[in-house]
Amino acid sequence: MTAAIFDPQAELADLESAEDFLDYFDIAYDAGVVQVNRLHILQRFHDYLGARGAAPDRAAYRACLEQAYGDFVRSDALTEKVFGVLKRASGIATVPLAAIGRGRH
Repeated sequence: MTAAIFDPQAELADLESAEDFLDYFDIAYDAGVVQVNRLHILQRFHDYLGARGAAPDRAAYRACLEQAYGDFVRSDALTEKVFGVLKRASGIATVPLAAIGRGRH
């Protein structure tokens, strides 16, 4: 018996909310945590998947989502600074390497 191949585009296409993703991957969650942090959780999930590089399997997707959710159980959006606007508000900025040395003389 062979294991079914995980096709994230097909299997996750109809999921819309953080709750949908958590339910799909059978991850227990506190609705209050998700309600306050849903966009942050989904962005962090995306970031963790991107950091893995190669196309992860279903278990890796689940692990990334579980880790993302856990970040906001233990912390909060202001501390985690997932989105650029929160990073800039706290003085954290990134400058593309190509932009260095392009100053006007």
